[in-house]
Order: sequence, then C-alpha cells, then structure tokens
Amino acid sequence: MARILRHCILSGVFAMYKVVLIDDEEIIVQGMQKVIPWEKYGCHVAGTACNGEEGMTVIRWEKPDIVFTDISMPGLNGLQMIAGIKSEFPDLQISILTGYRNFEYAQEAIRLGVVRYLLKPSRMDELEEALHTMLERLKALCPEETQEQEEDREGLGDNAAGSFVVKNALTYIEQHYKEKITLSDVADQVYVSQWHLSKLLNGHLGKSYSEILNTIRIREAKKLLKDPSMRISGITEEVGFVDTAHFSRVFKKITGMSANEYRNSLRREQ
Repeated sequence: MARILRHCILSGVFAMYKVVLIDDEEIIVQGMQKVIPWEKYGCHVAGTACNGEEGMTVIRWEKPDIVFTDISMPGLNGLQMIAGIKSEFPDLQISILTGYRNFEYAQEAIRLGVVRYLLKPSRMDELEEALHTMLERLKALCPEETQEQEEDREGLGDNAAGSFVVKNALTYIEQHYKEKITLSDVADQVYVSQWHLSKLLNGHLGKSYSEILNTIRIREAKKLLKDPSMRISGITEEVGFVDTAHFSRVFKKITGMSANEYRNSLRREQ
C-alpha cells in the first residue's frame, strides 16, 4: 500500500508509476519499451526480466505498480508465479501477455488477480486498454486504509492468491517431507519470499513451517510404526529426521507419548 500512497499523497508533484516487463522473448520486451507511450500515461519502465525467477527478483527490488508478464516461459509454473506475486504484493496490477491459449487457465489467472489476459500477438489498442485499466485500479486504491487493514493485507496478501500459494506449498511439503527441505526451498517453489511464506502459513493455518513439516512427518511415522519389523531408527530416517533423538522429542511433543509407547498401544488395540 505504501507504493500506492506515494502517488496519492504527493499533491501537486508529478510521480511516475513504475512498470516491470517480463518475457523470455527479448524482442517483445524491447518492442513494448519503445512502442507504448509510457510517459503519456505517467509511467516508466523500471526493470525487465527474461524469466520468472529473474522477474521475481526485479519485482522485489523495484516494487513496481504494474507488471506485464508472459506465463509460458521455460522452467516456469505461470499460475504459481502469478499467485506468488499477488500474494506478496496485493496492490500490484498484473496483465498477462502470452501465446498460451487456454480458457480455463485464463479464468484461474483472473481469479488470482490478473487484470487482463492478452494473447500474442496483441494489438496496440489492447495493450493501452490494459494499461489504462491498471492505472484506474491504482488510482482507486488511494483512499486511506487503517493500520489494521494494512497489516492484514501484508499478513495474508490477496486472499485467493494467498490460499493458492498455501495450497501449493502444502502439496510440495507433502511430496518432499522425506527430504531435507527448508522454508526457503518451499518458498522458491511457490514464488514468494520465505518471510512472506512464513506469514501466509501462520495466517491461513495458524502454524509455523516447522510445525507443519513435523506434523506431516509424525503422521507418516505413525503409519510405519504399525509394522513391528521396522526399527525406530529406520522410521526416523524414512520420514526425514536427521537423528533419532530429535525424532523422539518431536514425536512425544505431538502425540504425548514416545514412539515405543505408541507402538505398544497399537498392539493392545489389536
């Protein structure tokens, strides 16, 4: 919100809206820089990128108001990138410029907060209409928000995008809990900073990353404990813990009993 307020509070002072362009086709980025009359709209291109990872770096550094981006670039999950951007920067206005023709995909992108879904090759009037719409939305954000409202937006981000990010983060954790995955590893997969992912997990689930990861690991350990032939040390390694002592502490904290006590309780139930 601070980015938007700089345009609202500088009464009588001309302030340019910052734009970032992301596309793996350099000719498209160069073309948009030259052809669109940015100054006419009170904008300037603050940065460009040729892939999703570089694009996120530029966005975090420049903190732009507007982004034009492709979503069909090598090594990129477009929807996850869009959700990550909108979750971390709720007021950022995004238009997609792509050759990916999929109606359901476009619908999901719009649900996540994309302003326009433009198909390549796009006409100049389409690009300018998208830019005009994004600027109108930015101007509509000028009314002051209370501090409590701002903190809520910073904590959860855009609701649909934030939920999308959390869902994909949980899916990745479920698929890789056996590995030595860190919060940073998961954040990279869902295109947000680890700081922001931590806030999202706490805001949506009321749990920290380590609590979520340990809960999944102990859930799987309880399944393996049903097999009497498996040693505790083997189960420890199987579910991703580095050593048995740590596994035992976490298991007791979550279940209220040791792994051996839990295994014995299963035998009594049989």
